[in-house]
Amino acid sequence: MNLLFLGTSAGVPTKQRNVTGIALRESKGKGWYLIDCGEGTQHQVLRTKLTFNSLKAILITHVHGDHCYGLPGILASAGMNGRKAPLTIVAPAGIKAWLEATCETTQLGLPFALEFVASDDLPSVEFANMAVATFRLSHRVACYAYAFTEKNVDAALDIEKLTQKGIPRGPLWGQLKQGFDIEFAGELLKSADYLIFKNKPRKVVIAGDNDRPELLIDACAGAQVLVHEATYTQEMAQKAIEVGHSYAKLVADFAESVTLPNLVLTHFSPRYQFNPQASPSIEDIRKEAQSAYSGVLYLARDFLEFTLDKSGHFSEVASE
Repeated sequence: MNLLFLGTSAGVPTKQRNVTGIALRESKGKGWYLIDCGEGTQHQVLRTKLTFNSLKAILITHVHGDHCYGLPGILASAGMNGRKAPLTIVAPAGIKAWLEATCETTQLGLPFALEFVASDDLPSVEFANMAVATFRLSHRVACYAYAFTEKNVDAALDIEKLTQKGIPRGPLWGQLKQGFDIEFAGELLKSADYLIFKNKPRKVVIAGDNDRPELLIDACAGAQVLVHEATYTQEMAQKAIEVGHSYAKLVADFAESVTLPNLVLTHFSPRYQFNPQASPSIEDIRKEAQSAYSGVLYLARDFLEFTLDKSGHFSEVASE
């Protein structure tokens, strides 16, 4: 699983940072998922190896413009690039109404179907190689986090257990290894009960705007990585509370409390400059988070890419 940040600014873009957009790429093949789609996201995608034909789904955390204004452009570009396969959009209900009105008003006829899933229902959505669960957050509008857990994890058959159960070698063993439950001797046997997993499933949690990180306790169970906004430092805590955002130490305290191994902060207010010598700067956010969190901390920047390998090791990908 790879994470590629397409935009890391809150509210409005800066000269160095576009507004929010994150690409999560599957470990096998070219399939990827787009989490949030601020204005200009399609321009950011053009600077990567991602293609709109291999996009599996778009997941929007909430209706604020810096997280969704790029959607019509992405969809139009996908259509003009020849996409025919249906595209899943997981989003609050308002996104569906807005997109339908935009398509009608601007005569945007798409050559592919849009399959909307309402995040307000807290769905769990299954894709071929990924399961995505939805969690409610706290913001000025309905806002959500998405937990991505890989499916089809490499596993070996528990031959001893199969033999004890009397399941004969052959097609039934193959079905169990492929993850299918089977019927045997009038009993339903679950695939997971007869597999030995070499590694835990990889799991990444990507949260939208949120002033209560503790709401992610269940979402982060078994996760190797949390991506969370840190729009401000603690100096701006009152402002953060007023607008429904987190500050660095608040998120870091939560990550420490659940012994999360890797934390990636993003969605930085434009007031924090890119230059570490400036004040205030992104470096202030880093220092504050490091004072409270003992895990591995990263601060996202546009086009920064990470990989999460089969063993659960998370690391930055060297730029080409």
